[in-house]
Amino acid sequence: MKLYTTLFSLLLAGGTLCAQTVGEKELNDIKGSFRKDAATKAIQNVLTNDKDIRSNALNREVQGKTDHYFKYRVKVNGITDQKSSGRCWMFTSMNVLRPSIMKKYNLTNFDFSHNYLYFWDMFEKSNLFLENMISTAGKPMDDRDVYYMFQSPVGDGGVWNLYYNLGEKYGVVPKEVMPETAHSNNTNAMVSLINERLRKGGYTIREMAAQGKKAKDLRVEKISVLKDIYRILALCLGEPPTTFTWRYKDKNGDIKELANYTPQQFYKEITPADYSPENYIMIMNDPTREYYKIYDIQNYRNTIEGINWVYLNLPNEDIKQAAIASIKGNEAMYTSSDVGKFFNRETGILDPEMYDYNSLMGIDFSMDKKARILTRQSGSAHAMVLVAVDVDENGNPTKWEFENSWGPQAGHNGYLTFTDKWFDEYIFRVVIHKKYLGEKALKALNQKPILLPMWDYMN
Repeated sequence: MKLYTTLFSLLLAGGTLCAQTVGEKELNDIKGSFRKDAATKAIQNVLTNDKDIRSNALNREVQGKTDHYFKYRVKVNGITDQKSSGRCWMFTSMNVLRPSIMKKYNLTNFDFSHNYLYFWDMFEKSNLFLENMISTAGKPMDDRDVYYMFQSPVGDGGVWNLYYNLGEKYGVVPKEVMPETAHSNNTNAMVSLINERLRKGGYTIREMAAQGKKAKDLRVEKISVLKDIYRILALCLGEPPTTFTWRYKDKNGDIKELANYTPQQFYKEITPADYSPENYIMIMNDPTREYYKIYDIQNYRNTIEGINWVYLNLPNEDIKQAAIASIKGNEAMYTSSDVGKFFNRETGILDPEMYDYNSLMGIDFSMDKKARILTRQSGSAHAMVLVAVDVDENGNPTKWEFENSWGPQAGHNGYLTFTDKWFDEYIFRVVIHKKYLGEKALKALNQKPILLPMWDYMN
């Protein structure tokens, strides 16, 4: 006790402890900074009686200044609804392809079975997790990779490359062939059980490896776990078909039929001939890293044999010019963004000036995009289809439009309009055909990717 008292006295004498603690002097200074003038009292009266800070920060000055009209717009039709699931990346990837399928079969509307692909996504992610358990069995439990994988073995989330991996391996089917279920629309309970079984399986595999079991023995255990995963998926989602018959009515009222198709055959029939990572490039605006470089996020895929999430980092100016060219070419794009930021759900408009928290609180909250990314204040959270752009008299973009997957009741009839300033701050990823990229970006595609860890902040 005497030793601790002596150390305390030394710290106090040196001023170190005084600088670290909040003493009476510091507390009085902090309290004194809160001055209750009339305006402050009025704001305090409002906020202590109304928990909705967002509504109270709504910036009146920008209301009514953004409309939903666009000079250039891709021909799209129909709004999908992912319900209470994290499958936005899957819906968005498929929604980009839907217009061409409706044109091909002369349909008024069309949708994919997201349930079908979701089954195989969860199954393949489970296999990938278990294989990662085998490959890292020699690492300690507190290794950063091992910790990260056990934290969330599988989940609904993903990006475009996951759709490509699944489509190439398992194909796709129309919605009617494998309709949604209660658990595909509300995935939380099922995913929780799958993760519980995977954690148990992963731990068992590590224990077996510690006992000296060979890799072939570990993979026998892996198959045993995957049988349980398949059972959970089949019970909650139904079993996916290996062949199917699809009857549909075209715009002329004629009933037609595709019989004895495999999902793989249907995928090849409805997918553009050049649909591949060599032609469709994921571009990113990540100001924390060097532009015109390619980055590869380790292990971010869903199938063992599939491609990782690889992106070309570009400045916003390059991305916008390519996106405008794609829209003019009638090609919608997969995009992802931080949709929750400055989003007015009533009007369906996103604008970084939509909510004025600085004025409401009397505090400067401003951070640039780089700082928000590095501090985890902002990151890509939701995928949507980029379908339209409006431009001024000089051809410069002023606002853009998303096709969302939250149903027609969300936003502006299912669509979201965002200002060009919001694009700069909160757009992260775009998947675009390379023919729309500039010369400098095309040259950058020849580089060897820089590998990033699976727990990278862009993940």
